[in-house]
Amino acid sequence: MKKHVCLLLLLAVVLCPLTVGAQNPARDVSQETARQRASWIDEAVVYEIFPRVFSTTGNFAGVEARLDQLKELGVTVLWLMPVHPVGELKRKGTLGSPYAVKDYYGVNPEYGTPRDLKKLIGAAHRQGFKVVIDIVANHTAWDSVMMKSPEFYSRDAKGEIRSPFPDWADVADLNYDNPKLREYMIGMLKFWLSEYDLDGFRCDVAGEVPTSFWEEARAALERVKPDILMLAESDRPDLLVKAFDLDYAWPFHHALDEVFSGREPATAIRKTWETERQRFPKNGKHMFFSDNHDERRALARFGERGALAAATLVFTMDGVPLIYNGMEAGDTAESGAPALFEKVPITWAFAERRPEFPRFFKSMIALRKAHPALRQGETVWLRNSDEAQVLSYVRRDANEEFLVVINCTNRPWRGFVEVDHGRPFTDVTPNLSGDPAKAQPVALPALALDAMGFRIFKRTSSKP
Repeated sequence: MKKHVCLLLLLAVVLCPLTVGAQNPARDVSQETARQRASWIDEAVVYEIFPRVFSTTGNFAGVEARLDQLKELGVTVLWLMPVHPVGELKRKGTLGSPYAVKDYYGVNPEYGTPRDLKKLIGAAHRQGFKVVIDIVANHTAWDSVMMKSPEFYSRDAKGEIRSPFPDWADVADLNYDNPKLREYMIGMLKFWLSEYDLDGFRCDVAGEVPTSFWEEARAALERVKPDILMLAESDRPDLLVKAFDLDYAWPFHHALDEVFSGREPATAIRKTWETERQRFPKNGKHMFFSDNHDERRALARFGERGALAAATLVFTMDGVPLIYNGMEAGDTAESGAPALFEKVPITWAFAERRPEFPRFFKSMIALRKAHPALRQGETVWLRNSDEAQVLSYVRRDANEEFLVVINCTNRPWRGFVEVDHGRPFTDVTPNLSGDPAKAQPVALPALALDAMGFRIFKRTSSKP
């Protein structure tokens, strides 16, 4: 989703929580329960891949060549950005947006053949990865093969096919009031599951497509493969009741961006988290992120230390974390507009310049994998001596507690965290220097953090 749309949807939620567009009204689901997810989804670490820029070759073979490195990193779910042919009519930039799809049944020839894609998916499965692809169900390219059925498209006041939004001039809006379109799209999704043995879909601007369609599609897809992942690029609570397993933590991300950019106090993050808990169905789960293909890189927004501090928050929150395309190497190549329409390859050699980045992400993923409290434990926010500057919270289950303290500013901090005087904590913060270090007990509640510093502590749970 382009950024302005998420901001508009967020504003709509604030102004009118029960309506996010006249054609797709949302309902209050705060007292309902989210659908039950496959167990592997709760354990997931998602890695987003833009095949065009992931390697110098810019194709499926280039992705397959790095599967060993992704396995070593520890990620579990590979999300391939759209693999379909890109439209040429009204395209943006030199190569066009991968989200302007010309043929939902086709494979982008710049990436390879259908056989090449199947080979990549098979190789990924053999290494233990789940694989999902991007589905752009809201709109198509203007030269889409579906234009042969013009009744599939929405019309403006003049009766002409229209774009979903004025600045999305390269795509045409689909009309889900047409039952034949719904039938076509569900058949297409079933094709990809069965023909390519995928493990699910990341669904672009899912909130702009009627929830009733997604619920109908989910029921049909589960008859093909029961334990799939459906990830909604949306923060509509009703999508998590029957259709989707995860959604985007968009409000949380916007709060993170405001805080780490110095425009809001750290308390904005906690307030957003609390508001979202009240709005969503019970047991609903979000995907948290500090980078993705629509945003400026966290490195560009927050600097090196700030990018790692923001990633610490993402990886210790009560959801599923996302790593975007070279983020673990400290890559700075943008992919949002206009770079989304060009080829700006990842510079993997940045890992040599920023070795703390691969160390951090590998260590954080391993820490999450080893401790269920960081994946499925409850979140308890703690007071500290300067809550406008510092976040402090505990992730805990019946066995362990993890205390996370993050300085969200460029000012050093020395103060106190409100922890009980039970069992002592041990510092388990990822060692970014690469030097051997032994975990040592710490003298909490007093604590000092560098600018954009963070610490993670562990102890046996004192929870009754």
